[in-house]
Amino acid sequence: MPPPEGRSRESTIRIDRAGRFFHDGVEVEHPKLRRAMATWISRHPDDGRYILTNGYDWTYFEVEDVPFFVRSVREQGDDLMLELSDGTEEPLHEPSSGAELTEEGGIRLRVKHGAAGGPFEAKLTSAALVDLASFLKPERDGSFVIEHGPLRAVVRPAPRH
Repeated sequence: MPPPEGRSRESTIRIDRAGRFFHDGVEVEHPKLRRAMATWISRHPDDGRYILTNGYDWTYFEVEDVPFFVRSVREQGDDLMLELSDGTEEPLHEPSSGAELTEEGGIRLRVKHGAAGGPFEAKLTSAALVDLASFLKPERDGSFVIEHGPLRAVVRPAPRH
C-alpha cells in the first residue's frame, strides 16, 4: 500500500480525547463525514499505525487517546452490548476486555478483537458510564467488577505514573 508517486500518506487529521475529528486544526462538523470517518478507522498492516481507510484509499491519522468510544451499554439476554462510535455493536467479554479505570475516573477497554488491526482501545462516554453503573460493584482493592448474568469482568485501577 505505497503512496502514489510524489505523495505522502501522512495527514493532519486527528481524533481528540473526546472523539472529535479535526483536519488542519479545524473540527470536522459535517455529521455524515464524521460518522464515515469513525467507520474508516483501522491499523496499517505493516507498521501498526492508525489509518483511515475507505477500502479504496487510506491515510495515516493521529489518535490523541483512543480511536473508539463506547456510546452506550444495554442488556441483551446474558450479554452487555456495547454500542461503539463507528455504529457497530458487540458484547462485552472478559478476560479479553482489559477493562481499567482511567485517571479521570472513566473506563477504557479493548474492543473489535476480530476486526482487521484489532483489538482497539475504547473509552466509555459519560452516557455509557451511566448505562453501566448498575452493573459495577466496588472491590476492596480499588477495582470494580462488572457483573451481569455469567459475565464477571474486572475493571482494574488506573496505573499510577
